[in-house]
Amino acid sequence: MAAIEDRPALPVADPAPLGLAAFAFTTFLLSAHNAGWAPDIVWVGAALFYGGIAQLLAGMWEFRNRNVFGATAFSTYGAFWLSLGTFVLLLQVPALSKSVGNVDKALGWYILGFAIFNTYMMFWSARVNEAVFGVFLTLEITEILLCIGFFVLTSGGGDGFVKAGGWFGLLTAAVAWYASAAGVVNSMSPSPVLPVGRPLWGGQAEESTRRQRPLEA
Repeated sequence: MAAIEDRPALPVADPAPLGLAAFAFTTFLLSAHNAGWAPDIVWVGAALFYGGIAQLLAGMWEFRNRNVFGATAFSTYGAFWLSLGTFVLLLQVPALSKSVGNVDKALGWYILGFAIFNTYMMFWSARVNEAVFGVFLTLEITEILLCIGFFVLTSGGGDGFVKAGGWFGLLTAAVAWYASAAGVVNSMSPSPVLPVGRPLWGGQAEESTRRQRPLEA
């Protein structure tokens, strides 16, 4: 029994492609709405179940794999989508929507908090690979534009910033989908099929590890 208990636990399959795909799809829907192309409610279900629950599960599996960066990123943005979708649903209750007051200002503060988180994660993502850094870089620009837009909307402007945030959000989704696709196909191949680039600083990860675990710094 002692020998069995001392045996190291096997890692689970890499959850990064799932987390990236969930993030990409939900970001795509919300960004299409912010750009003025898609209706508002279309993204809420995806925010709760795909970007929210599925991405949160990916974060929990990254904890299981001892990947601090991936666990922190996926768990935080899974909670981001769950909380944002819940906030929008609660606004449908008249008494609660009145208590919020200025919804645009509230969203500005909400996005600002996640932009602060994303800033340091963007710097640390440069230690992973170029594809993952691209996700956080485009997301950083998206969140800054949306934050400015929602704050300026309180004074009657800002629509252009929100639309620009939507366009950069679509770019963010495209980069995240690419990183997800690379994670799937590269884990199925003896050598990389879709390149994800090298770490920009902090040393070079071993090739086989980087191929199978695209979000591990």
